[in-house]
Amino acid sequence: MIVSLVYRVTRMLLSVPAVLLRRQAVKDAELLVLRHENAVLRRQRVGPVRYEPGDRLWFAALSSLIPRWRWVQVFPVIPGTLLGWQRWLVARRWGYSDRGGKAGRPTTATVVKELVVWLAWENPRWGCRRIQGELARLGYRLGASRVWEILTAAGIGPAPRRCGPTWREFLTAQAESTIACDFVHIDLVDLRRVYALIFLEHGTRRLHVSGVTAHPTAAWTVQQARNLAVEMGVYLESLRFLIRDQDVKYTESFDAVFQAEDIETVTTAPRAPRMNAHCERVIGTLRREACDHVLVWNEAHARHVLESYARHCNGHRPHQARAQRPPLAEHQAALLSDLNTTRRLCRTRVLGGLTSRDEFLNGTR
Repeated sequence: MIVSLVYRVTRMLLSVPAVLLRRQAVKDAELLVLRHENAVLRRQRVGPVRYEPGDRLWFAALSSLIPRWRWVQVFPVIPGTLLGWQRWLVARRWGYSDRGGKAGRPTTATVVKELVVWLAWENPRWGCRRIQGELARLGYRLGASRVWEILTAAGIGPAPRRCGPTWREFLTAQAESTIACDFVHIDLVDLRRVYALIFLEHGTRRLHVSGVTAHPTAAWTVQQARNLAVEMGVYLESLRFLIRDQDVKYTESFDAVFQAEDIETVTTAPRAPRMNAHCERVIGTLRREACDHVLVWNEAHARHVLESYARHCNGHRPHQARAQRPPLAEHQAALLSDLNTTRRLCRTRVLGGLTSRDEFLNGTR
């Protein structure tokens, strides 16, 4: 107790000369700090002390008049807090926050951002520079760095490390060079059965009815392959693969017709119709939309039904795989700009009315 008392008295005596030697401005500043702190405590008697912006402004202003080594004894907050208030005041003074507009380059329109993201997704091998060039061709001036910022915000990585094409995109690209074939049987009225060999182009979904016979043989099948090669002509050179099953009627001579055009034959596994799914699907469609609703009398009638449906399918029937376009249509029909104008609709019956082809006439009624 005695030692502690002597220590406190000694500290008080030593602090008296320091106070006397201190400048008057410093003492006045410390006095103002203490008075303001007293006012804060009187204002807020319950709960923790919370300083308002005016209190922070006052303490920060007085801190410039008091030596830093005295801040711990004078101010009710730590020096770091006081310096933070001072930086806030400087930022408010020199930050130009009262200006109306935002500084920097103008913002990019939302439609342009959506276009950048769409180009990146549709073309996974395009980098920022390539997308920038495509935008310039479309009339949008945008920097490569801005394109990178838009792609990064959308979660799309750089082109070299961006994910490759999806399975749908990959298989669609391979379908352009693939053709498939299969036999379809048709039951006649007299319970006899005839067979037709059909070919389906995967890329365009174009259907070819090569021939109809009651007795398909290996020689007949080879001749149908030759007829297809003559019918398709130069277009056959763009194909790369032929998909078929392991029917005994497909002989080496049949494969040789396509090998002469550099087309590789791919055989499906036994009892695996899904390996030739597109051809199986078109056979089912042919039955549901035509053959199941017609009494077929003979071989010639069967050929007429199949060829009529093939012409309708290739020229007018929409296909989901081609964005509702027929196989022979290069572009989708133009949308009607004026729905109030009365137009004449022409309906052409196919196969006696089993299906129809509807088209608007050029003139109006």
